[in-house]
Amino acid sequence: MSTHELYARDPGGESWEVPASGAARFSWEYAGGRDRLLALYQKGKDKQWDGAKRIDWDLEVDPYDPLGTPDEALALHGTRHWAKMSERDKGELRRHYAAWQFSQFLHGEQGAMVCAARIVESVPDLDAKFYSATQTMDEARHAEIYGRFLHEKIGMLYPINDNLQALLGDTLRDSRWDMPYLGMQVLIEGLALAAFGMIRDTTDKPLPQQILAYVMQDEARHVAFGRMALRDYYKQLTDAELREREEFVIEGCYLMRDRLRGTEVLNNFGIPADEAAEYTERSEFLHLFRKLLFSRIVPCVKDIGLWGERLQRAYVDLGVFELGDSNLDLLMAQDEELAERLDAERFAAEEAARTAEVAEAIATGEAIAAGETIATGEAVAVGEAAAAEGDQ
Repeated sequence: MSTHELYARDPGGESWEVPASGAARFSWEYAGGRDRLLALYQKGKDKQWDGAKRIDWDLEVDPYDPLGTPDEALALHGTRHWAKMSERDKGELRRHYAAWQFSQFLHGEQGAMVCAARIVESVPDLDAKFYSATQTMDEARHAEIYGRFLHEKIGMLYPINDNLQALLGDTLRDSRWDMPYLGMQVLIEGLALAAFGMIRDTTDKPLPQQILAYVMQDEARHVAFGRMALRDYYKQLTDAELREREEFVIEGCYLMRDRLRGTEVLNNFGIPADEAAEYTERSEFLHLFRKLLFSRIVPCVKDIGLWGERLQRAYVDLGVFELGDSNLDLLMAQDEELAERLDAERFAAEEAARTAEVAEAIATGEAIAAGETIATGEAVAVGEAAAAEGDQ
């Protein structure tokens, strides 16, 4: 089935073309490189995996409650519309919200793949090109996985959100080689990591939990890469150049805050845009969700050296300034550990199942062998008795 047949709303065309700008840079220095980046590149090679095999796609998913979303997390909960909805309507609402969320993840991963390829093309250093090549493959795998989940398990997609598309467009149109890092590795990837983590840590559904845990294991490396490269580069920039990057971050953060309304879903249920925006603004759950979404971005921005007065004021206005002191390294280490623990639990369960299967096969074989021995003994006894009668 064509993806276009599954869109809840018209995506407005077959594709989106963003004019490329900036130079493709070659490096003739093939020896050496930054040890930290080369170590990350090696880790990127070692940690490649196959989404068709590592994830258990046989796990069942209820498309009308794919994430186990509580009623309180839905913006319509407690409104006059909620009281009129049947259980089937509420299930359909959960399906649309999950389709919207994972569709934005899918579109963001395709954007990350394009940005990583752009970094390979434009970054001047070969060690960064090497790592970006592994990230391009990671992002392709993530887009494959999210696309499969939406097609096979939910059966619905949403077009890319306008604000996410605007941020992606601004990131890709900028001719400066560091802007795909800043727009994608810091802002969009940071936002995605926080959203992935919140769902991973709250869902009781095993398939989306697996998908998010394994994707986050990769994304932890990607954010580390962006931090390393930008921290080194931004030390060399003038105050005016740093202010330009900070303006980009401020605009991007406000865009992302506005992106997180999910009003497209409510519009599909016949709720006017103004009313839908009001419901999302009043939702306590969404207020908490928005704040948590900046938990990966703010400390990363501070770490790479973008922490001017205007940027700090913007984060105070957004209510996320205190997140600048979060321990980003600890968060990333936890992302990796959770994926490894999930693997260990799955492999232990599979090993126990295989052990039980072998034990059952051995027991069955022994029972059959014992039965055959008894039958053979009885046959021999009958034969001997018959021979004795013949002799008489």
